[in-house]
Amino acid sequence: MEPVLLVRYAEIHLKGLNRPYFERSLMKRISLALRPMPVKVVREQGRVFVFGVPAESMNEAADKLTRVFGIHSVSPALAVEKEWDEMVAGAKELVARRIEGLASASFKVIARRADKRFSMRSQDICRVMGGVLLEAFPQLRVDVHTPDFYVGVEVRQEQAFLFAEEKLGAGGMPVGTNGHAMLLISGGIDSPVAGHMIAKRGVQISAVHFYSYPYTSERAREKVIDLTRILASYAGNVSLYLVPFTDIQLTIYEKCPKSETTVLMRRLMMQIAERIAVSCGAQALVTGESIGQVASQTIESLTVTNDAVNLPVFRPLIGFDKEEIVDRAKAMGSYETSILPFEDCCTVFVPQHPVTRPKLDDIRRSEALVDFSEMIEQAIRDTERIDLE
Repeated sequence: MEPVLLVRYAEIHLKGLNRPYFERSLMKRISLALRPMPVKVVREQGRVFVFGVPAESMNEAADKLTRVFGIHSVSPALAVEKEWDEMVAGAKELVARRIEGLASASFKVIARRADKRFSMRSQDICRVMGGVLLEAFPQLRVDVHTPDFYVGVEVRQEQAFLFAEEKLGAGGMPVGTNGHAMLLISGGIDSPVAGHMIAKRGVQISAVHFYSYPYTSERAREKVIDLTRILASYAGNVSLYLVPFTDIQLTIYEKCPKSETTVLMRRLMMQIAERIAVSCGAQALVTGESIGQVASQTIESLTVTNDAVNLPVFRPLIGFDKEEIVDRAKAMGSYETSILPFEDCCTVFVPQHPVTRPKLDDIRRSEALVDFSEMIEQAIRDTERIDLE
């Protein structure tokens, strides 16, 4: 008997003739997620099997794979010979572990016979295996509708695979199969969730953060790095670009209409983000904006912001309310970091009465009051890059 991780995927099944490409991409992501374990990843008949994980590391490895986009679920399993006695022994071992310490539990056997040469049909495997387990474990009872756990038996071409646990994965598509985008990440709740949602659709993510030292602290910078690291635990390697924004922000505050400073700041951020995105091959920008959440997120403000760049801007949270975003942040594990009380540059120099329905011509005129080109170039030259995974 050999420990193995049985990996299931869902949406990839719909990809027709392109499916092998997505399967290979998923296998690559699995190998990267389990580094430095010397694993062997094998694809067979709608499943992916991961061999070589040490027995004592199976649960840890399975938990890591639940964060890999493209995976529907993961089961720590045993690979055994296609001999009935071996299959029964493996099932008993897994069930004993599964019910350790429990006074009672319900179960159901599910079987899949991919190798039609195997002598027992799927329904016979379920019936006979269920009887064997009931006899071996008196605390068990069968419940075919809502069991506490399933005992799975998959009979394939070379081996049989047995499992008694299934951990839900992140779903979506393997990262890197649907292009590359640049996320504007702040220290707040919204932008990490937006990045997570886009990465889930198979998009490779890079991130750019604007800071205004000394008005924002070193701890605020570290908070953003921590948030990006959480995002990278799902999206794989994420390059974070840290852009000094103090000079630009002070100039906007001093020389442009006060009510327009937030919109102007957003336009300059987008222009810099676009420059960095193009330089690293990203094809779109991503923000955590939601309609009406703050003054800079009215339809008029978003339209004026879009005008500053040529790349498409994705806003996956555009129709979400705050409670929905918070729930997603908690689910991905970023919420507790996002609410740490360290300000980012978006909260510095906020006007008392910001314009909520800016007119594009007015904003363009205000932006033309200052030649920002050299300041933009300097900010890009001074940008720091950190690779996180």
